[in-house]
Amino acid sequence: MTATLAKGTGAPPRARRSGAPGRGRRRGPSAYAVLVALTAFAGVMLIPFVVVLFNALKTPQEYSAKGPLAPPDGFNLDAVRAFWERVEFGQVLLNSVFISGSVAVLAVLLSVLNAYALGIGRIKGRMWVLVLLLMANTVPQEALVYPLYHLSKQVGLYDTRISVIIVFTVIQSAFGTYLLASVLSAFPRPLLEAARIDGAGRWQVLWRVVVPVVRPTLSVLMVFFFVWTWNEFLIPMVFLISNENQTVSVALGVLQGQRLMDATMSSAASLLGLLPTVLFFLIFQRTLSRGLTAGAIKY
Repeated sequence: MTATLAKGTGAPPRARRSGAPGRGRRRGPSAYAVLVALTAFAGVMLIPFVVVLFNALKTPQEYSAKGPLAPPDGFNLDAVRAFWERVEFGQVLLNSVFISGSVAVLAVLLSVLNAYALGIGRIKGRMWVLVLLLMANTVPQEALVYPLYHLSKQVGLYDTRISVIIVFTVIQSAFGTYLLASVLSAFPRPLLEAARIDGAGRWQVLWRVVVPVVRPTLSVLMVFFFVWTWNEFLIPMVFLISNENQTVSVALGVLQGQRLMDATMSSAASLLGLLPTVLFFLIFQRTLSRGLTAGAIKY
């Protein structure tokens, strides 16, 4: 059987495996130089985070005696504990997760529906709608605050998390619609025609054909929408005035503005505000890499 296989393929199996491209190649000096340079660059970028961590683990007396750059003598969590209790960080963290997660899901869903109509449905005035969405992304939030504030007062949604979710869902979906409409305009028509020949309706084409193909792009958009909403400050500060509704960024800004914290507590606040975003990126790192590389592959 081995002889027959070798005869049919023209070469023994072992010879074929040993000749596989990409195996056994040695990296040149340039590859190691690039790796060293990237490692050094990453180390430089991590210096501010290390300094914040050092200061968050110090006591005020230790910070005054040794300065901000010296490592702490021990593992002291008094500053972290004091900040957590002062702002009720557990509730604030839940608010940010709820608002950012809701906006990410709803904005992606709204973007898919809009882009399906613009990119594949080819509605009339498609180009003008895309131009309008592009212009909406350039409008500063300072110009939107007062109209949105007045509207939320009129409908009774002021100082509620739902109002912030609605506002950011619309803002984020404007960018998502513009991006997805460009992607779906190049969607392969044979796939759509084959699905319609098989009897699929518009909703079935959307959820069973279009969404599975563009899923990497949707995943990247969801991650970006979550992080962008998490870091927002102006609109949540105006709309969420109650302590039980505030987000992480608002709680950090308000407390620092009151000048009630020393350097160690400020570092602890920065550390607690940064850790959720870092963990989120680490968890969805593979999703980001897959989504970004999928854009270079044709459907």
